[in-house]
Amino acid sequence: MSSTSLKFAAAIAVAAGAVSAPALVSRAEPQIAASEASVRYGAIPVGAYAVVAEVRAKAGKVNELREATLPLVAQVRNEPNNIVYFLHEDRAAPGHFVFYEIFASEADFKAHNATPHVQAWFARLPELAEGGVTVTHMQLRGNAQ
Repeated sequence: MSSTSLKFAAAIAVAAGAVSAPALVSRAEPQIAASEASVRYGAIPVGAYAVVAEVRAKAGKVNELREATLPLVAQVRNEPNNIVYFLHEDRAAPGHFVFYEIFASEADFKAHNATPHVQAWFARLPELAEGGVTVTHMQLRGNAQ
């Protein structure tokens, strides 16, 4: 695993409550807890549905796309069957946003896309984003209960 991938995975683990930030402070490889008692991964249902989505702002629309997108974080995290929802912005390419999402099921992901807040965001994309959203539908591996 590359250093960047390892840092990304570690950041997600901290944000999801899987490990504490102090465990990642040392300059050595991050120590991810192996025991189920200290990790919340087991709480993610076996049939969970993960998505990685990307959107890129049109030239001159970076701030507008960011402002339209940031409210989604709280709104989606409040959806009943959302398990994980992270919004990232590429440090080297401002306006390139990557979402990492986990829902309890594919039906829950589809229901998420039909919510008024997501539909309103999609409606703004033609004016703000280059080419819309690219979505990769992921299957969780190695998380069986």
